[in-house]
Amino acid sequence: MEIKLQQGAGDIAFGMPVEDIVGRLGNPDEVENIDNAADESTTVLRYLDLGMTFFCEGDNPELACIDVTNEDCTLFGKPVFDMEERAIVQLMVANNYTEEDADEEDWGERRITFPEANVDFYFDQGDLVSIIFGQ
Repeated sequence: MEIKLQQGAGDIAFGMPVEDIVGRLGNPDEVENIDNAADESTTVLRYLDLGMTFFCEGDNPELACIDVTNEDCTLFGKPVFDMEERAIVQLMVANNYTEEDADEEDWGERRITFPEANVDFYFDQGDLVSIIFGQ
């Protein structure tokens, strides 16, 4: 599946309602409904075999964010999960995403953020383990 920053993944697009995601991918392995302090709701659809989690927000939930752990996914046509951190940064820069921020998370993973692309790359002991991106 191709990760399309600020657009979606494969033929799943940001802004797509839950029903359309389920219509294309089938029933998720897990569904979770979360209400936050501002009375906003998020519907979380987990597809374990796909290595993808979709976060849909609002009263009529629409796709707002995707968490990818599927090592077969590509970014800009490259097998991103096979790349080292430095190569991923170079790939982002080559595609005109130059603003970068890095931090060590409390739970031990390293996060590289490209705010222009609304994407976070998470690394555990140097290996890419997750990509979280939104519109």
